[in-house]
Order: sequence, then C-alpha cells, then structure tokens
Amino acid sequence: MSGPLKTCVLVSGTGSNLQALINACRAGKLNIEINHVISNVANAGGLARAESAGIATSVLQHGLFSSRDDFDRALALLMAAGKPDLVVLAGFMRIIGPRVLQPFQGKMINLHPSLLPRYRGTETYRRAIEAGDREHGASIHFVTEELDGGPVISQVVIPILDDDDPQTLAARLGPMEHRLLVATAGFLAEHQVKCSDGAVIIDGKTLEAPLKLQENDQLGFNQPRD
Repeated sequence: MSGPLKTCVLVSGTGSNLQALINACRAGKLNIEINHVISNVANAGGLARAESAGIATSVLQHGLFSSRDDFDRALALLMAAGKPDLVVLAGFMRIIGPRVLQPFQGKMINLHPSLLPRYRGTETYRRAIEAGDREHGASIHFVTEELDGGPVISQVVIPILDDDDPQTLAARLGPMEHRLLVATAGFLAEHQVKCSDGAVIIDGKTLEAPLKLQENDQLGFNQPRD
C-alpha cells in the first residue's frame, strides 16, 4: 500500500498492546497511522496512553445506553468518522454486534490469548494448563459474528512450563502478544490481506495455516503456501 493504514484501536483496559503499536510507529517500524482510540471504559489506561501520544480519543460507556443495539449503532458511527482502513480490538471487552461488524467486515482484527480454535472465550491460561497442554499462545483473527471464530491470520506459540500457573503463563505470553500484534499490523500494511468465505487470502493466495511468529525474529512469519 502506498500510504499508512488509517487505524482505529478499541480498548477497555490498560492498553499495553496499544502502547506496543504506538512505540513501533514512533520507531518507524510500522506503516500505520493510529488516528482514533475508542474505549467503553471511561478510566481505561489505554486512553491515557493514546492522549500522551497525541492520538484522538473517545469514550462510549456501554452502561449509558438502553440497549446493546443502541450502543453498537453509536460505536459504528464513531468508528466510521475516522474512515479507518484497519480496526484493531486490543483488549476490547465487548462482543461485536452486527451493526458494528458489517461496515468493517474484513477490516477488523482481534488479539485472543489462545491458539485458536482452542479455548475461545475467557480464562484461556487456566483452561490450557488444566487440559495438560504443553504449549499455549496467542492468535490474531478477523472478527466475525462467531465469538473468537473468525479466520486466523497469525499466531505465536510458547511452551507451558511444569511450574506454570495462569498468572506466570500470562506474564510470559504478554510480551509475545505485543510482538505478534506489531508484526501482524505491519504485515497487513504491506500485503493485500482479505477475509473471504471463512479463509484468509494473502496476495491472492489462500492461507493454509496461520502465519507463525518466531521468538527470535519480530517479523518472522512463515509464508503462505502456493
């Protein structure tokens, strides 16, 4: 793409993944322009991070709306105002409804802390440990109406150690999630990546398996097969 991807980021919490994107942009490592950060939580830490970086912010508290549909309608209008090429859900703790999804179909990605399709939903670290898994990780997928069920673009994998508990596993995965998000956003800025019929299409080729991030290389993706 010739210019940076105009990007809207949705947050509900501390915004550590947002900060990773901001840092990469500042360092000239990422060809995106974050022009709007929206939160459904008035005191979300991500808002302060965005404001410190000079990024426009908006608060849309879902509890102030009489219905989910009303909130979704307002959120879609707020997102559309910046005409984003890319929408990143970075710890946005709301289910995306059809009114939000439809205008941004194929432009919205989510970071989820599991190796999808395993462990959709919450408490992924505990569930992976209790299942006796030897590895865990994070996935970035296109957002669809199915919760954590959209086509997976990329993943990062880490081992589960014998003495891991959910807290230690989450702490070790966190920095890798940051790297995965930055690398994936960079990949989307440099390639034609589409969501079509439940598949990820990269530069006209169907992705057979999620792109993998290597621990020793921030942009170490395996390339899609022909």
